[in-house]
Amino acid sequence: MLGERGFQCYRSAAAPVLTKLQGILANTSVARAGARLRAVPGLSPLLDRHGLIGALAAIHLGPATRPVRALLFDKSANHNWVLGWHQDRTIAVAERRDVAGFGPWTLKAGMVHVELPPAVQAAMVTLRIHLDDADESNAPLQVSPGSHRLGRIAQDSIAAIVQRCGIASCAAAAGDVWAYATPILHASEAAGRPRRRRVLQVDYAARDLPEGLRWLGI
Repeated sequence: MLGERGFQCYRSAAAPVLTKLQGILANTSVARAGARLRAVPGLSPLLDRHGLIGALAAIHLGPATRPVRALLFDKSANHNWVLGWHQDRTIAVAERRDVAGFGPWTLKAGMVHVELPPAVQAAMVTLRIHLDDADESNAPLQVSPGSHRLGRIAQDSIAAIVQRCGIASCAAAAGDVWAYATPILHASEAAGRPRRRRVLQVDYAARDLPEGLRWLGI
C-alpha cells in the first residue's frame, strides 16, 4: 500500500470541487490543534468512495473504503505552530469498548478516541486535501519515507529513524491531494512566510473494527 515510500501526490485532483469544499468549511472554527469534523452538511458525499476524493483512497484500499475521521487544519500568521515528528495513532469511535490491543482512551471535542493496534493502523490511508497553497515557505508537511513499514515507533526511537529514513517535503498547490500510509512519521515546521494554509485531512479504512467497536465516521 503506497509502496516503499508511503506517500503519493495527486496533483489538482480536488480542483473540480475545491470551491465547493472551501464554501462548506468556510465557517468552521479551528483551534490551534485543528478541528475534528463531524456531520458537516455537504461534506460526506465529497469524501465517500463514490466521490472524487474518496475514490483516491479506494485506489489503495478497495471497494469497501470509507472515511472514518476528518480534521481541518488552518495554519496562519496568528496560528503558526510547530508539529514535532510523530505517528497518527488515534481514531474516533462510536463508544468505548475495552478490546485487547486498543488504548489508551481519550475524549477529544466530545468524541471518544482510542489508540489503534499497529495492524489496524497499517491498513489505513490518510488523504490531505489542500485548500490553499503550501509551498516551502508556508510549512508543507514533512514525512520520513519508508517509516510506515516499521510498525509502532517508540518516542525515543523517532529521531534516529528520521535520520536513517530521511525527510521529504510535501509541497502542494490548492487542489492537490497527498495520500499517505497512515502510520508514516510526519512533522511540520512553522511557516517562514506565513499565509493561510488550510488542509482537510481524512483517514480512510476498509475494515470493520473487532468485538463491537465501531468507527465514528464523519
